[in-house]
Amino acid sequence: MDVDLAIVGAGLAGAALARAVRGLTVAVAADEAAAPAAPAQGFDARVYAITPGNAAFLASLGAWQRLAPERVTPVHAMRVFGDDGRSRLEFDAYRAGVAALAWIVEDGALRGALRESLTLSEHVGILASDRLQSMSIAPDRARLQLRGGRALHARLVVGADGAQSLVRDQAGIAVTDAAYAQRAVVANFSCERAHRHTACQWFQGGPVLALLPLPGDHVSMVWSTGEDEAGRLLALEPQALCRAVAAASGHALGELGLVTPARAFPLRRLAARRMIAPRVALVGDAAHVIHPLAGQGANLGLQDARRLAAVLAAREPMRDPGELRLLRRYERARAGEVGAMDATVHGLYRLFRAEARFCALLRNAGLNLTDHMPVIKNLLIRQAMA
Repeated sequence: MDVDLAIVGAGLAGAALARAVRGLTVAVAADEAAAPAAPAQGFDARVYAITPGNAAFLASLGAWQRLAPERVTPVHAMRVFGDDGRSRLEFDAYRAGVAALAWIVEDGALRGALRESLTLSEHVGILASDRLQSMSIAPDRARLQLRGGRALHARLVVGADGAQSLVRDQAGIAVTDAAYAQRAVVANFSCERAHRHTACQWFQGGPVLALLPLPGDHVSMVWSTGEDEAGRLLALEPQALCRAVAAASGHALGELGLVTPARAFPLRRLAARRMIAPRVALVGDAAHVIHPLAGQGANLGLQDARRLAAVLAAREPMRDPGELRLLRRYERARAGEVGAMDATVHGLYRLFRAEARFCALLRNAGLNLTDHMPVIKNLLIRQAMA
């Protein structure tokens, strides 16, 4: 099978890219072909805070409109609390002159909406359950051998196959990979007090607790904490877990009730040394994985898809989509933005886990100082909304 573009992986970034490209024949090879649907009762344990820029991108693909409105929750405000019990930083959509800072969307709902929108793309072929087995690169095309026995020939291969990317490995792209020795414990709760569309985050001297608004009087929790503490939280009975989360959040939402059982995901920091190779480009977790304290992992992947689709659309007539000089435009556009976000998030992680008194004074004073500088706050909001 010969195509212009072969995308390995059908997660958020891969599916969005497949839908976004124009004028190319596309094949998507992945085992994620059957995307999980949002549960009829309750909520997904895993949710995303989608930026306005990415919401507009998804709308241009016909995916955002396929989300049930009652399952999409706008974030009108965000409150960040330091670990001294007094420091705080607040962001407000109204004061910044925007409709929302972000929208909270469940993983299954968003994946399902993207997959439904792909059915509208006549130029996209989906090879369900055909995982990549090996890849070889020739001067004019790449050859992908799939485990089902089928072979693909493509002028450009995009690795959207996650942190353990086989495309990245087969292309010989080196990676820097380090575990944070933390896990993100996720669960959903009903809350006694209305969340008022406010996302809250508490720095705890290493661990970070976030409560994100869900439809109705519900919130989604992401508690990034050490391995031992994560194990303890997972072992708690539902009522004990509710009490622990309520206490850690200063009872900001009153009594909590567990809606979705707790799960945990290991946290790591990963950065590919290059985002491209001959006839290969990387998007999403195949290229970068960052700490979830800023909630930007999924957004970075969608921004990768947006930029790569734009580069391919703007290429000169008859230019090969897998040409290295063309792919460098994508890498130059994304490497700086991804690197800056990674450095910022990792720096915050290190600053808020440092035990030295000077570091504690610095981080908490920084929150308070930023909170009293509207111009800086609005600049941060604009950057985070892309």
